[in-house]
Amino acid sequence: MATFVLIPGAGGQASYWNRLVPELTARGHEAIAVDLPAGDESAGLSEYADVVVDAIGGRDDGDDDGDDIVLVAQSMGGFTAPLVCERVPVRLLVLLNAMIPRPGEPGGQWWEETRYRQAHPAEMDVERDFFHDVPPEVRAEVMGQGEPQQSGTPFEQPWPLAKWPDVPTRFVQGRDDRFFPLEFQRRVVRERLGLEVDEIPGGHLAALSRPRELADYLVSLV
Repeated sequence: MATFVLIPGAGGQASYWNRLVPELTARGHEAIAVDLPAGDESAGLSEYADVVVDAIGGRDDGDDDGDDIVLVAQSMGGFTAPLVCERVPVRLLVLLNAMIPRPGEPGGQWWEETRYRQAHPAEMDVERDFFHDVPPEVRAEVMGQGEPQQSGTPFEQPWPLAKWPDVPTRFVQGRDDRFFPLEFQRRVVRERLGLEVDEIPGGHLAALSRPRELADYLVSLV
């Protein structure tokens, strides 16, 4: 059995993973969805990592050897997950439609450094970029929770690690992602991690739109 520790992207809401958690548990694994302090202006990447480390340490089994821990980081969660890998033993890091930082690079500079606007020149549109493939009833439920808050603090801080952690890493990308297009991600992942991208169906919010396919992929890794 693996323990999947699920780190959300901007907005930091554990509820993003609500459709994926039961898919993982139905396959015999544990799933811990983490709420990040995204609305707290005083909280930066270190504090985000603290929350994830605490969630791992608070597991019911009390096992901290890391043999079963699989970190799954969505989008902006790619800035937090490697920090966690430096602090607790982790079996595998899975980046999902994620941002990949370089040492010393603030999140706010990531867009320019990756030449993001060449791949996505239009202004962000929530419906077009995020919810285009999310079932209407799921979209209505999410939108009914109100717009999540995200402070600018984590985007202002230089990414603190000197190098990527020495942890097995996989990158999975929704081939229908309109916010971080597939070809853009292929290039960035090769340049920054030297890895090839695994593909699954679905857009940027794959855990909401394609939870079964995502669960199948994650379980296949362990």
